[in-house]
Amino acid sequence: MGIIITIAIVFDFNEKIDKFNNSSATAKMIIFDYYVNFVPHYSNLFSPLFVFVAVIFFTTNLAGHSEIIAMKAAGVSFKRLLRPYMYSAGLIAIMTFLLGAYVIPKGNVSRINFENTYIKNRNITSVENVQLQVDTGVIAYIAHYDFQTKSGYGFRLDKLVDKKLVSQLIAQTIRYDTIADHRYMWHLDQYNIRTLRGMREKISRGEQLDTMIMMEPADFAYTRNQQETMTLPQLDEYISKQRLRGAANLSTFEVEYHKRFAMPFAAFILTLIGVSLCIEKRKGGMGTSIGIGLALSFSYILFQTVAASFAINAGWPPLISTWIPNFLFALIAFFLYKRAPR
Repeated sequence: MGIIITIAIVFDFNEKIDKFNNSSATAKMIIFDYYVNFVPHYSNLFSPLFVFVAVIFFTTNLAGHSEIIAMKAAGVSFKRLLRPYMYSAGLIAIMTFLLGAYVIPKGNVSRINFENTYIKNRNITSVENVQLQVDTGVIAYIAHYDFQTKSGYGFRLDKLVDKKLVSQLIAQTIRYDTIADHRYMWHLDQYNIRTLRGMREKISRGEQLDTMIMMEPADFAYTRNQQETMTLPQLDEYISKQRLRGAANLSTFEVEYHKRFAMPFAAFILTLIGVSLCIEKRKGGMGTSIGIGLALSFSYILFQTVAASFAINAGWPPLISTWIPNFLFALIAFFLYKRAPR
């Protein structure tokens, strides 16, 4: 892990050194905001590969020193030999899941913000003409919203029942309350409320109004790799909320959600492949096993990436796309397990 991540850091720094020099980012920001969070993210992302390489090195050494032959001669079955491997794979899978679902996304917030601000120059400061459904039959519209001041103007909130307008709230300015005890608190200035009952209309006006509206600034715009900054509960809440609002292009978030469940199983699959490949003593030694093993592991990672791309860009179901690599390589693992010498 140390060697591979160090190489990754060197290549990444070499690729981005011009952007670092041309930006206003300090060395402290580059190290602590970017690379300190870069390491755990990519370590967890490539953990199946690290597990696989470790299994190949360890098992090939055992086979090369005739230790496995001695175990078999003592009556140890292949299933019994697999047991400590699977226990270890289970421990690594649990750690991978917990880190990827709850811990690493919090660090990714700093990394993604740094990338969008200093590397990609895609930091969104304002949005125009935002319209979204905040509740069943309740539509919100903001003409302009500024993320730096957390305020906007041209706000309208329409409530419809059976496709008929029953009430409308209009405000000149709207500001998100960042110090409120609860989420979704907004402060409105110069507001009008129209209430429609049949042919009658009631209008009330006011200077200021504090109210709860089921939306927040993060709902107004999608930033690059935003899904990587969300913990598992936040992803689930975001997907459910955006479905209610009828938002499009949710596949990126759905793929990320299902991938966090599918990725830990790679530890079991690649461990079984590694043991089945290396349990037999070969003439070529470790080199042949590592060559075949690395080809399979990189194929697995590549296939995961391709399947996720098809889900995001070609409309494949995210659940099926994220689990297809696991099913396919589970079949390969089962085939190698069956043909492994007993």
